[in-house]
Amino acid sequence: MTGYKVANGNGSTNVTNGSTNGHSNGLSSAEYTAQENPTGNGKIRCDLTPEELRALRVLNEDTYPYEVIEEIADFIVKGSGMRPKIGIICGSGLGSLADIIQDPKIFEYEKIPNFPVSTVEGHAGRLVVGTLEGATVMAMQGRFHFYEGYPLAKCSMPVRVMKLCGVEYLFATNAAGGINPRFAVGDIMLMHDHVNMLGFAGNSPLQGPNDPRFGPRFPALVNSYNKDLINKAIEIGKAMGIESNIHVGVYSCLGGPNYETIAELKALRMMGVDAVGMSTVHEVITARHCDMKVFAFSLITNKCATEYSDKKDDEANHEEVMAVAKTRQKACCELVARLIREIHLASA
Repeated sequence: MTGYKVANGNGSTNVTNGSTNGHSNGLSSAEYTAQENPTGNGKIRCDLTPEELRALRVLNEDTYPYEVIEEIADFIVKGSGMRPKIGIICGSGLGSLADIIQDPKIFEYEKIPNFPVSTVEGHAGRLVVGTLEGATVMAMQGRFHFYEGYPLAKCSMPVRVMKLCGVEYLFATNAAGGINPRFAVGDIMLMHDHVNMLGFAGNSPLQGPNDPRFGPRFPALVNSYNKDLINKAIEIGKAMGIESNIHVGVYSCLGGPNYETIAELKALRMMGVDAVGMSTVHEVITARHCDMKVFAFSLITNKCATEYSDKKDDEANHEEVMAVAKTRQKACCELVARLIREIHLASA
């Protein structure tokens, strides 16, 4: 176990990995009961309900079976009374994207059965379902990262939940460091491709047995980012008067949580990478595997240092990321809202 909360669907949390539950011996409640409460007939008593035990088993696996993801999706659809068409993943400091959703139905992650929890500052840890510009949407205020201890399949599991909720379009946003020297802090980079460094190391959200109900064993990724949506976003940027702050480029995801070394950044730039972060790529892979249309962008929250220096100002930090994201929330929200309006009007 790696610290997952076990929710039973009504909001109560009974067991977390490493929790002593008031027992001085450091055991979880299940372990404590097993030691202290033998039944005398060769069996041990466990205080967890069958549903909680099942949730514990699910969260201890590297992947989620189709049936479990279907249960999560049904919980959200029934609880919201909606089947969203567009899914949004809010990056660090960009949670306000979900705040502009109208008539929201809010689900705290810890109250969604079998759902992980987000542990990073700037990620509120809740799912918001409602309407935006006439379209039914669902937004994650807080994603899951590889560096939090979650396997990539768990990090991107919510994308499959979105798919089974009815989502056809995934909007993925992130805060990223700008490697391209033309990028300035506060610029927006529309992603048209990525370099999957975690994949180079043999790590993929699609590892393990493939369930064809989600998608094929060997999905192609050459057209992962929808060109029509990219072109429409460029037009919207011009209409907003921020065309000089919008770029199209290549993103790369590293494992984190440490920021990159100078040598790593130089290597990434030689590979054609324009911006680097710690998320998104595995979500995009999962979305394309189940045939969702993808639009993604990076908010450039810092310029990556590619030359050696003793200046502390050249070092990236999370506080800077959050501060820049806050100043650009309005523009990011407007860009997303206008693009969603275009999708809605085109399908009306």
